[in-house]
Amino acid sequence: MKLVIVESPAKAKTIAKYLGKGYEVEASKGHIMDLPEKTMGVDVEHNYTPIYKIKTKEQKETVNRLKAKVSKAEQVFLATDPDREGEAISWHLQTALNLDPNGKNRIMFNEISNKAVNKAIANPSGINMDLVNAQQTRRVLDRLVGYTLSPVLCKKIRNKLSAGRVQSAALKIIVDREREIKAFVPEEYWTVTAHLEKPSCKPDFKASLTLCEGKKFKIVNKEQCDEVLGNLDGKPYTVSSVKKSVTYGRPQPPFTTSTMQQDAVNKLKMSSTQVMQIAQQLYEGIDIAGQGHLALVTYIRTDSVRVSDDAVHAARNYIREHYGDRYVPASPNVYASKKQAQDAHEAIRPINLDITPDSLKDKLQRNQYNLYKLIYNRFLASQASRAVFDSVAVDISCDKYTFTATGKTVVFDGYMAIYASDEKSSKKAKAEDDTNTPLPQLEEGDVLKLIELLNEQKFTKAPSRYTEASIIKAMEELGIGRPSTFATIMATLYKREYVVKDNKSLVPTELGTVVTEYLEKHFKDIVDVDFTAEMESRLDSIEDNSAVWYEVVDDFYKPLCEEVKKALKTDRVVIQDQPSDEICEKCGSPMVYKVGPYGKYLACSNYPNCTNRRSLTQKSAPKQTDIKCELCGSPMLEREGKFGKYLSCSNYPKCKNTRSISEAVAKCPQCGKDVVKKFTRGGKVFYGCSGYPACNFVSWDLPTGKLCPKCNQPLVYRNSDKTKGIVCSNKQCDYTE
Repeated sequence: MKLVIVESPAKAKTIAKYLGKGYEVEASKGHIMDLPEKTMGVDVEHNYTPIYKIKTKEQKETVNRLKAKVSKAEQVFLATDPDREGEAISWHLQTALNLDPNGKNRIMFNEISNKAVNKAIANPSGINMDLVNAQQTRRVLDRLVGYTLSPVLCKKIRNKLSAGRVQSAALKIIVDREREIKAFVPEEYWTVTAHLEKPSCKPDFKASLTLCEGKKFKIVNKEQCDEVLGNLDGKPYTVSSVKKSVTYGRPQPPFTTSTMQQDAVNKLKMSSTQVMQIAQQLYEGIDIAGQGHLALVTYIRTDSVRVSDDAVHAARNYIREHYGDRYVPASPNVYASKKQAQDAHEAIRPINLDITPDSLKDKLQRNQYNLYKLIYNRFLASQASRAVFDSVAVDISCDKYTFTATGKTVVFDGYMAIYASDEKSSKKAKAEDDTNTPLPQLEEGDVLKLIELLNEQKFTKAPSRYTEASIIKAMEELGIGRPSTFATIMATLYKREYVVKDNKSLVPTELGTVVTEYLEKHFKDIVDVDFTAEMESRLDSIEDNSAVWYEVVDDFYKPLCEEVKKALKTDRVVIQDQPSDEICEKCGSPMVYKVGPYGKYLACSNYPNCTNRRSLTQKSAPKQTDIKCELCGSPMLEREGKFGKYLSCSNYPKCKNTRSISEAVAKCPQCGKDVVKKFTRGGKVFYGCSGYPACNFVSWDLPTGKLCPKCNQPLVYRNSDKTKGIVCSNKQCDYTE
C-alpha cells in the first residue's frame, strides 16, 4: 500500500478517486505544527530559529494516526498545495513522521485531475528548502512584529490591538485616502451640451462643449456660462470634422488570485474572504450528483497569467465548436505576467471545459456556481477573438466654440459574447455614458438643428473611498503583501475594528486612524508602502536562494527593537470623547463614547456629578409605559431582549409577569384575545395568547382563530412537505380545508 498525505479531507477524497486501489489518501487537516500561541516561539539569539510545536490535541491525534499509516506503507507521498505554505506543511510532516529528509517523497500538481495526479506520482522530488525558508521567514517576521509592536499599541492606546508588517501598511493606504477626502475642496465648473439633429436623419444626439478658439476650455462660474450661452444664441452649428476609425477591444487574461478577488467582489457581491473560501472548495473538490467528488478549477493561489498549451488548445476548440471560426484568433492569445509575479503556477482556469457552469447550476451552491461561472467564462474569453468597433469622432463648430460627440458601434462582439468584463451594467452608468451613443450619418459641412442647449453646474468630486476590490488592486500594484494573503489582511482590519464598511466603501474608524498616526510617528517604516514593497522583494529573493533568510530577518528586527525602546518612553495616547444619541437614564444628560482598555463604551457627559456608564453590548435602559400589569397593577416596562422588545412588570422580582409586544397575528380561539408570535429559549417560534396566564393557549403553527367543526380544537395554517393548507391542530383529527 502506498500512502498519499494531503491537507484537507475534501482534497483527499478527490485524489483517492483518481488513484484507486493500491493507494490510501489521508489528510493532515492543515499544519500539524506551528509556533506556540503564548510565547514568541522564535530563538532570537540563534539566527531567529523558529520553535515549532504540535500544539493541539487534534494535531497530536493526527500525527499519531499518520505515523500508524506510515509504518505500514511501502512508500509515502506528500501532496500538499504547490506553494510555499504547502512546502512548509510537507516539511513539517516529513519531520514529525520521521521520513527520510533526503528522500523523494514530495509531489505537486496544479490541478486535481487524473492526468495531473498520476503524472506527479510518477515524478516525485525532494522538499524544496528554499521554499520552506521563504515561508518561515514571513512567519517569523510576522511573529516578531506581532510580539514586539502589538504590546506597544496595547500599552499606549488600548488593549487588544495589533500591528502587522503588511496589515499596517494597508491600513495607512485607507487612512491616507480618508485624509484626502477630508482635505478636498470642491471646485465649481459648468458643462454646456448641445442637443442636435441632422434634418431628416435620425437619431438625434448630444455634443459637449470642449474647445474655445481651438484650445481646451473650462467654464468655472455662472457668469462665464451665461456669457458662453449668449455668444451661442442664434448661431449655426456646423460639422467641422468627422474622423472614422476601426477600434478593437481585447480580452483580459485569465484570473490570477488578485483579479479573481477583485472581479468576484465587484460582480458577485462577496467579500474577499468568501471568494477565497469558495475558490478553495472548487479547487479541492465538491460532491457532484452523478459524477462523484470532482475538482473544478486549477490551483487558486497564483499571480501568473500563463496557461498550459493543452488548456489553450482545448479553449480554442471549444470556442470554434460553440461560437464559430470567427471567434477563434489566428494564433493563441498570450499574456505577459507582471514583473513581480512568481509565475510558479498557471492562471486560474477550469480543469475540464466540458463541465460547463450550466451543467452544474442545480448541483452547486449559488456562490459556488457563480464563482465557477466567472472563472470559466473569463478563461474561455481570454482565448477568443478581439471585438471590433466602428468608431466616429465629430467636431461641431458654433461661433468660436467647438462641440465634440463620439460614437461607437459593435461590428463584431468577439470575446464579449462570452465575457464582457468592462460592460457598464447599471442604469445610472448607461444614462451617464454619452460617449458611445449612436450618431447619424454626418459629413463635413453639414448644418445641424439645435433642439436644446443644456447647461449644468457641477463640482469636482473628492477621490472615492476604497472598496475591497480597489484596495486589493492597490496592494497588488504597490507590491505589498501577496495575493493569497489579501483576504486575511482585510479580515484582520475588520476584526480589529480599524476599518468598517459603509455600503461597499471602506472607512477607517477613529481607532484605525489613531493607530496609523501613532505608527507614523514612532514606526514609520512599518506603515511606509515603499519600505514594505522593498521588504516583499527581499523575502521573494529567499525563494531563489539569493538571500540568507535569517539575515533578512535580522536587518528588519534590530532597528525595530530600537524604535520600540523609544516609543515606550512616550506618553499614552488620549482618544477624544465622541457625542452619541443616547441619553443617560440616571440624570438625563447626553451620553458620550469613550475608549477604555477593553474598547469603546458609553459614559455620562455629566461626569463626575454622574458616574453612569454602559457597555455598547448592553441593551438600552428599560422605558416606562402607561400599560398596567394585569397581575399586580404596577406599570409595565418596555425592555429589549434576545428576540426583540417585550413588556415586563416593574414590580420584579415580586411580580415576574412578562408580555410580548409583537403585533397580533390572529385571535385566540379560546378567549378571543390577540395571539402573538413568541420564542422559546432556543429561538424557536411559537404562537401564544396575549392573555397568558389567564389563557394558556399555545400553538406551534399559526392559528386561524377558528375551531374545528369536527372536534372543536383550534384550526391552524400548515405549510410542510406532507401537509399544506388549514388543518386541525388535534393530531387525532383528520379535518382539513
